[in-house]
Amino acid sequence: MSESAHIGVGLISVGWMGRLHSRAYLAAAHHYPELAARAALVMAADPDEGGRQHAADVLGYRQTTADYRDVLSDPDVDVVSICSPNFLHHEIALATIAAGKPFWIEKPMGRGVRESSEIARGAATRGLVTSVGFNYRHAPAIAHARRLVREGAIGTVTNVRVAFMADYSADPSGALTWRFQRDRAGSGVLGDLLSHGADLAQFVVGRITSVTAMTETFITERPLPRASAASHFSKGDDSDPKGVVQNEDYAALLARFEGGAVGVLESSRVAVGPRAEYALEVYGTTGSLRWDFQRMNELQVADDASGYRTMMMAPENGEFARFQPGAGTGMGFDDLKTVEASLFLRSVLEHRQLAPSAADAWSAAEVVDAALRSSASGSWVDVPAVDGPTTYDAGLESSSRR
Repeated sequence: MSESAHIGVGLISVGWMGRLHSRAYLAAAHHYPELAARAALVMAADPDEGGRQHAADVLGYRQTTADYRDVLSDPDVDVVSICSPNFLHHEIALATIAAGKPFWIEKPMGRGVRESSEIARGAATRGLVTSVGFNYRHAPAIAHARRLVREGAIGTVTNVRVAFMADYSADPSGALTWRFQRDRAGSGVLGDLLSHGADLAQFVVGRITSVTAMTETFITERPLPRASAASHFSKGDDSDPKGVVQNEDYAALLARFEGGAVGVLESSRVAVGPRAEYALEVYGTTGSLRWDFQRMNELQVADDASGYRTMMMAPENGEFARFQPGAGTGMGFDDLKTVEASLFLRSVLEHRQLAPSAADAWSAAEVVDAALRSSASGSWVDVPAVDGPTTYDAGLESSSRR
């Protein structure tokens, strides 16, 4: 790390998430002015000329390149954001580890347990702090829910419900992009959405120890993309040639947690109606709580006989005070990534793991892998514990009820 007051950022892939990472780095300086160094956007890599032009003209990167290796070899790049498609994560992450640079990578980190474990172990061996894009855990309502659960405010947790329901692939005319190909994406909705759900459940309640699962693919064919740069939202029509969808549209899991709680985790990418219904419910012996991303700034809590009350998040909850002065004016999705950026920068500056770690992503991958094996066998499957630095219990020793 240079001795200047800046952390040099290298970006790999200038798609939606790469652009959001870039904005989050810059926003962190405004919302977290006490950071000992500010992010400086040094170099962005993308094989697409339009992406490189956006990085230079709009985001403000000093340099651009078509080859991600140029980012890793630049001495002014201190940290790297890996926002490429899933099938490139493993290669790029291992190259970043070899270059000795901390990285912020989107999920799913790998296409399966093997890739995820190799990335997490490689980073740990080199002593690198990491960050993974589990942004929903940064919502102030989740911070408050976690505090209530871990401090016993709803008694002993008995059961958990996680439902990540979305419609982004509900249209059968949606193009057969890499997300639907097993060799490029790995799993389907399990890795794309339910890995978020597994992370939330483990972050709030505790480790998932075993699962039994079923999966289904409802839209079995899709139009082949008309261009190589087809996006998540590209469409075809009935006249286009079709290709086979190779991974799951839907998954449902029964789960057992360390400590005795049980749960249901469900996810769909083809649900007609929900746009981004990402919900967590936790039930205990003396109360319960409910959160839904579609009402991100609210938490429903029942801790007596009068039923649920809706709590509007306020400056005393999580990182809310960094963004808004009082309850009623809500935070948004991009703010969650700014929280994530600040945690990553702090992790780098303080040489300790504060952001969601590569080991957290490996743990989520173990849940996904166990679900896939269970779906194939019809049996309960144990979820192995990972041996890396997870952050599920980080900060609990300093929390206090508010």
